[in-house]
Amino acid sequence: MRTIISALPIRMPARSSAAPLLIPALLACYLVWGSTYLAIRFALQGIPPFFQMASRFLVAGCVLLGWVLWRDGVAGLPTRRQWLHAFIIGGLMLGGGMGMIAQAEVHISSGLIATFIAVIPMMVSMWGLLFGKRPTHLEWLGMAVGMAGVVLLARGSGFSAEPKGILFIFLATLSWSLGSVLSARKFPLADGAAGFASEMLCGGAVLLAMTWLTHEAPPVWPIPLVPASAWLYLVVFGSLVAFSSYMYLLAHASAAVATSYAFVNPVIALLLGVAIGGEHVTFWEWIATCVILTGVVLILWSKQTAVARKA
Repeated sequence: MRTIISALPIRMPARSSAAPLLIPALLACYLVWGSTYLAIRFALQGIPPFFQMASRFLVAGCVLLGWVLWRDGVAGLPTRRQWLHAFIIGGLMLGGGMGMIAQAEVHISSGLIATFIAVIPMMVSMWGLLFGKRPTHLEWLGMAVGMAGVVLLARGSGFSAEPKGILFIFLATLSWSLGSVLSARKFPLADGAAGFASEMLCGGAVLLAMTWLTHEAPPVWPIPLVPASAWLYLVVFGSLVAFSSYMYLLAHASAAVATSYAFVNPVIALLLGVAIGGEHVTFWEWIATCVILTGVVLILWSKQTAVARKA
């Protein structure tokens, strides 16, 4: 669940011309991250929101960190400063971002949430103003178009009756986008898999604290098959396979290709929500989705144009 300007702040090696797994990696990001929203909804049937996210990222982070230790030894671990950065960024992006997304899914359908999350590039551009980065005319246009889509989406039947859901998803996008900006400008993480692992572990710890602070009810044991299977899918595919695929794309493909899932995931999430989850999406909510994605395209196009000019 990344966009070109809200991507994980992981420094990757130079791109390689040989990329035999490019298409499988791209499909993994499309299909897996597009389906995680529905998986979160199914997992909520037996696992409460904060505990679901906490356990997901703690388990995935331990597995990934174990792989880093096996591959690189202690030398591959993040430094103390990088662990501090991981705590800040993980707390914002996973604790605030993913934690609030899970809370929102208690009230709003998974497909509409995925569409709302697509506004993160616009919020990143807005946060950039605080750091003296003035958006281009094309970015301003993209933000205006995207926000018009958000207003249209929020007026739909899927959102209008759920003010709590709107609040949670707003907090999620706010927290995720702020973490994205800070990670790129102030608090960079360790390189590669070590950075992903440290962010997952620290974010998972923050989510676990949120479970305790909010007095969230623990899951009922034994957890039923459907939510348990959904949780396992989120750990294995949503947190390990998809993140590994994304790392591969960053190393072997252009940024535009690596982040193209930002346009595909909301559509996949909506289709899966309707086909499998029995969710209802109105005609105007589909229109709002198209408007939001048009705004995202304008912003990312502006970013790509700026990069091309510098090159």
